[in-house]
This record gives sequence, C-alpha cells and structure tokens, in this order.
Amino acid sequence: MIHFQPNFKGVAKLAKKSKRLRKMVMSSLITSVAAATIAGGAFASPPDHSNAGGKKSPSVEAHVKPTIKIGQRLFKDLNANGKLDPYEDWRLSTEKRVADLLPRMSMEEKAGIMQITSLSTTAINDYINNRHIRYLIIRDNPSAKALAERANEYQEIAEASPRGIPIVFTSNPRNNINEQNEFGISEASGQFSTWPGTLGLAATRDLSLIRDFAEIAAAEWRAAGIQKNYGYQIETATEPRWRRISGTFGEDPSLNAKIAKELVLGFQGEELSNKSVAQTVKHFPGDGAVVRGLDPHNEPGQFATYPTAGSLYEYQLPPFQAAIDAGVSSVMSYYNAPKNEGSAAQLPRELWQSETQQFEEVAGAYNKTLLTDLLRDRMGFKGYVNSDSGVLTNRDWGVHNLTIEEKFAKAIDAGTNIFSDNNDPSGLISAVNKGLIKEKDLNPSVSQLLTEIFNLGLFEDPYTDPTEAQNIASSEKSQARADEAHLKSVTLLRNNQGMLPLTDEKIAHTKLYVEVFSGTTSASRTDALKKMIAKEDPTVTIVNTLGEANAAVVWLRPSPYEFPDNSTVDIKLGTNTGIDVAKVKQIEAAVPTALVVNMTNPWVIDEVESGAASVVATYSVKAEALLDVLRGRFNPTGKLPITIPANQDAVEKNASDVPGYAEKFDYTYTNAVGDDYTFGFGLSYKK
Repeated sequence: MIHFQPNFKGVAKLAKKSKRLRKMVMSSLITSVAAATIAGGAFASPPDHSNAGGKKSPSVEAHVKPTIKIGQRLFKDLNANGKLDPYEDWRLSTEKRVADLLPRMSMEEKAGIMQITSLSTTAINDYINNRHIRYLIIRDNPSAKALAERANEYQEIAEASPRGIPIVFTSNPRNNINEQNEFGISEASGQFSTWPGTLGLAATRDLSLIRDFAEIAAAEWRAAGIQKNYGYQIETATEPRWRRISGTFGEDPSLNAKIAKELVLGFQGEELSNKSVAQTVKHFPGDGAVVRGLDPHNEPGQFATYPTAGSLYEYQLPPFQAAIDAGVSSVMSYYNAPKNEGSAAQLPRELWQSETQQFEEVAGAYNKTLLTDLLRDRMGFKGYVNSDSGVLTNRDWGVHNLTIEEKFAKAIDAGTNIFSDNNDPSGLISAVNKGLIKEKDLNPSVSQLLTEIFNLGLFEDPYTDPTEAQNIASSEKSQARADEAHLKSVTLLRNNQGMLPLTDEKIAHTKLYVEVFSGTTSASRTDALKKMIAKEDPTVTIVNTLGEANAAVVWLRPSPYEFPDNSTVDIKLGTNTGIDVAKVKQIEAAVPTALVVNMTNPWVIDEVESGAASVVATYSVKAEALLDVLRGRFNPTGKLPITIPANQDAVEKNASDVPGYAEKFDYTYTNAVGDDYTFGFGLSYKK
C-alpha cells in the first residue's frame, strides 16, 4: 500500500517567508490531496521496480512537498502529482531517473540549469523559479552553521518548484590560507579547518596527509550544505610570473597528478554519493603556460603559447589525466586562446585545423579541439565541462564579434555544458528560438548535470543540520591534522652558519629583532607576529630596535606585480612586490638573520639570500608553525614545490611551458654552499 503524506509542517515553515510560495505550494498540495482521495484515498500500486542492485534506503527529507511511503520505504513526491514517478524513485538507476525527468523539463528549465551564477540573497526566488537556475556559487564567508541554515532555506524554495529539482551549492576552496585573495583561488577561509596554501600541501610530499585534507574538507563542506568545489588548480605551474601559482600544487606534473588523484578520491570518494563534494578541477588544459605571466582574465593575457615541442602532453596534461582516471565530476576550461604563433607542435596532426594551423585561436570554452577531440575523445573524460566566469561577456577571447546566441551555440558545440557566473539564460533560449541550436542539443548537458545532482543524493535529501555542521567545522581533531600539514610544509633551504634551530639554550642569550615585509601591511603584520611570539613563546626576548638585537627573524611576504602597461609581471623582490630590499640587507649586515620567504611564486631572491645566516621557505602557513620550526620543536621536512630562478635574466629567458627544473639553460638559483634551489630541494636540522 502506498501512503500519501503531505508535508504541512514544511508548508507552515515556508509560509512565514513568502506568501507567493505559500500559495504555490498549497496549490500543489491541494491537487495532490485531491488525487489521493480518489479510490478511497489509496493509490494503485506502481509497477514493482528492482531495488537497483540492493540499494539501501537513503535519507529522505521533505520540508515542503508530500512524501509517499511504500512498505517501509519513503519517497518524495517532488512534482506533487500524487504518484511515484520514475525520477522520484531512488531504487532506480540514475540513468533511468534522468531519462524520466529530462522530457518533463521545459526548454526554459533546461537552459536555466545550464547556468551557474554567484549567489544573490535578493534574487534567489527569481533565480530558482523564473530563471530555473540550480547551480549557485557561494562567495561570502559565513560560519558553517550560517551556511547550512541559508542552504536549507534556499533548498526549500527549490523543493517547492514544480519539479522540485534541488540546488547544488558551489564554492572556490575555503580551507587554505590565501595570501593574495586572488579571485577564483579562495574567496573565503577561516570558518573551516585551516590548512596551508596548496603549495604548502605539495611541499609536505605526504599523499596520505593530502587525502586526509580532502576527506576532512569534504565532510565540512557537505555538512554546511556545499556540494561542489571549484577546485583544485591541478595545472602545472610552468611560468614563474603567473599570478595564480599560489593556487596550484607547483611545477611537477608527476607530483601534481598524484595529488589530483588524492583530491578527487578524497572529496568525491570512489563514486559520487550523498557524502561527496563534486570536484571541478581547473583550468584545462593548463593555465600555467601564460605569456610573460600576464593574467588571462584580461585581454593582454588572453593567449597561451607552447614554445617547447611536446610540452602540452609532457607537462600540462598529466594532472588532468589523473583526475579523469579518478572519476572527477567536472572540468573547468581555461580562459586562454591557444596561439599558433610562438607554439611548437603539440597536438597530433589529425587534430590540427589545417596543414599550417595547429590551434583554433578561441578561448577554451569555445575550443572544440580541446574540449571534445582532446579532453573527451583522447583522454576519456565522461563528466561535464564548466566554463570559467565571464566567457560570454568580457572574457570572450577569439569570439568577441559573435552575438550572445552564437556564443552559446558555439560553446555548446565545442563541449561546454554549464556557463559560469551567468545568471541570464535568455541568450541560450533565444539561440534555440532562432534555430542556432536545437532543444535536443541541450539534452546531453542537462543529462550530465542531472546525473551529478542525483548521484549527490540531493533529490532525496538536500538538507543538513546546522548545529552538526558547526561541530564538524570546529573539530579540534581536524585542525590538529591541518596543523601537522603547516609544520610539514616549512622548508629549510640553507643553515650553513648553524643559526637554526633557536634552541632554548640559544634563545636564552638572544635578543631578537622581528620584522615582516609585506608592502602596505608590513607594520600591522610585524606587530601581529611579535604578539604571537610573545603569547606562544614568552621565553623569547623581542627587542624593538636593530641596535638592541643580536639576531633577527625577517619574514618576506611579497606579492606579484602586474605592470600597468600589461607588459609583464614583476616577481623580483623590491618596491613593486612589497619588499624594502635595502632594509632587509641592512638587517642582515647588522646581525645574524633568519630570512623567511613566503613562496607564493618562485621569487627572484638573489639580492637578499646571500646575506642571511639561514633561509627558510613558507607557503602561506600559520605563524605558529613557523615559530615551532625556528625554535626546533619540529625538524623541517618540507621540499620545494617550485624552482627558484637564479636572477631576473633567468625569469625573462624561461620557456613558459616547461617547469623550472626542465629549462635548457642554467635557470636555477645556487646558494653559497652550492645547493640548487630546485624542485624537491629541502634540508633538515642535523642531529
């Protein structure tokens, strides 16, 4: 017997928020109740479905729509029609559920679900009910509890819609310290367990730790109502001036591939489930080969060139192949347009545009050779392609003269399935109405998106417990594991004078001068570091003037500087990058100095490195971790994930498409004792 259970409690809750929604939901329920009254209030039993390979009953939670009970099994009547439709039956395969739901959707609904846009708290009803958008990007930084409460509220609005299709909440990474707050790397942090920057994770060389990171972050996100990650940047960092190196795992394609696998399996599991956070690895086929480091968000940086023959397959693609093999749910295309001029042979000849033209010089989202011929046909990708933000408007490299309808048609034909930061599906609807693309051509994209939503378990239960979300996010055990990563990432580069560690015996006789160099934030960061040391280690005597000191710790935290004329990006330590080189050298000349450099890029450090007594690299770590290493409470184990260039000339001569360690000239910085600061280098304290 099937029992109809209208969710009046959920209606009452929702009614407090929106009279219009209350009217809509009550109308649906009245229709369903009327249907239930026929034949004495009981429904005819539907055909018996197989239990999908013995699938266990999932958690089923409805706040608005009625539920249907068959024996001991509970289902949501998402379209409130009084019967169990195939797409509502969790016993069926995802393929069968998608096949049932797809033809029920209007063309407008299909166009809407193919857009993903930044969350707007004022436009949420319009997005869901009028524009039919179901993928939303969270860019603010509330607590885990607040995130969960808001997600639940918005999922109720989606549940109340005619077909009850739930929302997928998406975010850029939220667990890594982000020095530069670069858009698309990490717009938020500090509310979940806090880990070092991604370069720091790579510096640990600890794949088990990275898997734990992914699993911990996934649990935190899913509890807070976030089901999709715009991350991670698994591309190989081959151009040292690129401003987004800090969001990558460094320059080695082999290590990046191993990390990509751990991230996908850690966040998603062996397959998507109601515990997964779907990954969108980026930016295919690898954003690291940017010209002179210029930002591809901007027109002067729109091109990617590959001057070294075979570099695309050897250095850029391996991490993506590893993510694909691990079952990654989606891939984000890069902004760039690959440029023929300046590029050596990269693609198999059968993929060339003509005898003389290797690439179609259009942005990744429009590039059929990259997305279909290479990503899908050659590399075996089965998921969906997510464009980067703004490719339909101001980042439409190579297709600027196309109409919005033509852009949608070309991108979909190329293999793009969902359009990022676009909240207006009218251009796609118009493209169908004008015959530039047929409605059936939307079906593959919509099918893939629905597949992800079903596999994430959101049709059964998109809700979460806000209190539990906060408990998970505040776990001391999770932060302890994260703190281990901070410690393991710190890299000792030189200690030939034996300054480090500052043991208890040494520190008793040390008057320490401390200064942070970080441009306009130097003074505030210096003050914060001094206060942290005083709190965490009161045995350390900190002096305020260099004249009082007999030792110093100097922490350089530079930022890349893109010249206003868009000629290149400066990564040489100096005024542009926020470092007072003259003062650093003055300190080094006065007292033995532990020079600490935050390596969010492979900086040009030749002017200040040689004068230091010891040299340490960090990658956006907690200051407490650095202090523990300096004081010898933790023996450093980190290894460089990037190669440090010898000087500015080396930077300017570098081939943008190969790692620093693979350059064909003497690219690497060598210190006074003959050690090369190349990928994989790192010392420990002698015992």
